[in-house]
Amino acid sequence: MPTFTFLEASRWQDYELLDSGDGLKLERFGKYTFARPESQAMWSRALPQSEWNNAHGVFVPSGEESGGHWDLKKRVDEQWEMTYPLPTQSNLRFNVMTTPGRHLGVFPEVASHWDFMADSIQKAGTKPNVLNLFGYTGLASLAAAAAGASVTHVDASKKSVSWARENQELSGLSDKPIRWIVEDALKYVQREAKRGVKYDGVILDPPKFGRGPKGEIWEVYKSLPSLLDDIRQCLSDNPLFVIVTVYAVRASAIHVAQAVDEMMKKYKGTLDSGELVTREKSANRLLSQAVYARWSSQ
Repeated sequence: MPTFTFLEASRWQDYELLDSGDGLKLERFGKYTFARPESQAMWSRALPQSEWNNAHGVFVPSGEESGGHWDLKKRVDEQWEMTYPLPTQSNLRFNVMTTPGRHLGVFPEVASHWDFMADSIQKAGTKPNVLNLFGYTGLASLAAAAAGASVTHVDASKKSVSWARENQELSGLSDKPIRWIVEDALKYVQREAKRGVKYDGVILDPPKFGRGPKGEIWEVYKSLPSLLDDIRQCLSDNPLFVIVTVYAVRASAIHVAQAVDEMMKKYKGTLDSGELVTREKSANRLLSQAVYARWSSQ
């Protein structure tokens, strides 16, 4: 059975979870603070209301999945820059902004995966071929490339891929080998399998629901098993790692771990699973953000 771990991204300087409770979380992204819905914050807030009232913006949800709008209380730049210090002695620099989908262009809790990848790639002493599916604004791709990997980044959103390329320039990584692909993840992997393309590392961060550039439907419970099966056909003889992170679903980490364990059964390695958590500054509580499973050959 895999080990169970609460993974914290503890090296942030530009991000903090300031407080949470009553179905909300108060966060600092660089020079701005925001209040966003968080259904799992089922306790009382620790900070006084005056601290919450001082937030630059509040996300007001609508009845639609992830829909809503930002109620900005103070002036906020259209976009601003944040930094994350990688263990490779280089910094990720990237733009963030308020978006209609309540997100800001970075999921801070996954930074623990960035550190893990950077360490794995450097210890391998080779130049692994890494596939990042549902790559969003490219931060995992940039972390892998900064550590020495050759990366293929796939996302169905042209806007997200453009944003990722801007982050590549900001981070001073324009010379790193990254292929930027706007495509449906499942279709792309199926084509790669037919071509016989092999990858040494896979990063998989699927949404609960999504659409490909040609209207392809993605539903995590229905689509993930097929995708994992196709990814298995694209793995090299000696893969380095496979990382799967799942958000916004009522899934246990053990279910994700067992799916990855089945996928990697012919390889020798270790499997770790658990929850990505963020430690609150106000009361030192842990807020669970996602479940994950992580296979490693090391």
